[in-house]
Amino acid sequence: MTGPAPTPVLIACAHGTDNVRGRAEIDTVRAQLQALRPEVEVLEAYVDVQQPDLVDVVAALPQGRPAVIVPLLLSVGYHVKVDIARAAAGRPDTVAALPLGPDPRLAHVLQDRLDEASVDGADAVVLAAAGSSDPCAAEDVAEVHAVLAGVRTGPVSTGFGAKAAPSVREAVAASRKGADTPPVAIAPYLPAPGRFPAPAGEAGA
Repeated sequence: MTGPAPTPVLIACAHGTDNVRGRAEIDTVRAQLQALRPEVEVLEAYVDVQQPDLVDVVAALPQGRPAVIVPLLLSVGYHVKVDIARAAAGRPDTVAALPLGPDPRLAHVLQDRLDEASVDGADAVVLAAAGSSDPCAAEDVAEVHAVLAGVRTGPVSTGFGAKAAPSVREAVAASRKGADTPPVAIAPYLPAPGRFPAPAGEAGA
């Protein structure tokens, strides 16, 4: 008679960053996952910049132990479609979940943050995303943009930190055109500070 199936390991896989605050925020997310599911072993892994590397984490799992890779990313792109998918495909009993976004709840969280920052509903907002060469990533961001625009009265546009256009700086500049230009606020659509937020912070909004 066989015993109960082993509980899958949850591999919380982030991009990775050299930003101290960004690392701390991802650590907090991982700790919250562990608190929500104390019966599940939650492991950390990264696809870039930080260690342990996802490939090494997957390779070190005990034989026969199932695992679920949870991308702590907000859209599809190279890391989801290639790095994470390849890591999951290379080991039996290992699957990859979808990234955290797009999800309408993320747009509402962004609006909550704008409210906390006292950004008026009529002010222009630039949704600042990381950017990807994969057009599917831009489509994911567009879904969140549409929800955010639907809960605001002011104009909402999107800018990217890299690999996609317009840049955050260009989006801010476009929002300021016109005689009756409202103030412009930037809403970072990023899982944590790190590699990509700098262009948003330097965009002049």
